[in-house]
Amino acid sequence: MHDLKLFSPQEVDDGTAPLDTFALQFLAQGDSWFSVGAFPPWLTSNLFEKISLPVMACAMNCASPGLRLRRMTDTTRQQAFLRLLSGAKRRPWSGVLVSGGGNDLIEAAGAPPTAPPGRRLLRRADEWGPVGDGPPRYVSEEGWATFATHLRAVVHDLLHERDRQPTNRGVPLWLHTYDLATPRWAPAGAGQGPWLAPSLQRFGVPAAEWRAVAAVLMGRLGALLKDMAAAVPDGSLRVVDTQGRLLPADPHDTGPTAHWHNEIHPSRQGYRLLGDAWETALVDGYRLLPAEPPPTDPPPPTPTVPPGLRADAPPLQ
Repeated sequence: MHDLKLFSPQEVDDGTAPLDTFALQFLAQGDSWFSVGAFPPWLTSNLFEKISLPVMACAMNCASPGLRLRRMTDTTRQQAFLRLLSGAKRRPWSGVLVSGGGNDLIEAAGAPPTAPPGRRLLRRADEWGPVGDGPPRYVSEEGWATFATHLRAVVHDLLHERDRQPTNRGVPLWLHTYDLATPRWAPAGAGQGPWLAPSLQRFGVPAAEWRAVAAVLMGRLGALLKDMAAAVPDGSLRVVDTQGRLLPADPHDTGPTAHWHNEIHPSRQGYRLLGDAWETALVDGYRLLPAEPPPTDPPPPTPTVPPGLRADAPPLQ
């Protein structure tokens, strides 16, 4: 197996990235799950560091290292990314890998209670549905409709940009569904988060319901991405389902756990598990053959029987 090799836009611009030596060449863009998710950066990992494939593959990674939340619109309209996808520096890519939608969801969940229902994902206490509705009673359906419309428009624009020039028209564009983060007071560093816990607290959602409400929102995000992929006739929009693979953190944990480094970013072990899902999807999507096993010593030759002597005859005296 070969680890996925990463290059920066600068290495492509100055010609020091030997892209043509790799069987698969990806263009990547996204949020902190493709870059870093803690401070200092070396405390955590990302999805790319945990992906290995049977063939040599590389990714030209436009995801910005840093902790600032970046919406999908910010990342997919970045000039370096567009230049490599369909602009002056475009080249044929094996596929486009995008980590997007999660930060849009977190930002929408952070809208204040004073915002109109269509501009926030959570309901105020006076708007909660019946107790029998369960965790969805805390979700603003008007706000979810706005969010879904926004994300569909962003993905539509991304597909349009991919297809604007024939160079990469119709190449697979890969998204993923993240996993089910637990809202908790576990920041990514000084002044960096947490994000979900304060939002839920601001709307008065009972702490015992935080994990379930977050699971509803992340589950809806995953379903939305899959619905969008199913609506693309040529199948070129693909979604790697990564939800439900990680052991959830306890709501009372304020630091790293087995699979989560902080509130919304996995640990190295967590990324390893998510990387397994990416590996399976890419191997299947590109019909990659397993790596050939190393050669072994040939078996000893089978003794031959002299002519006229039966194989079961007693030994000669």
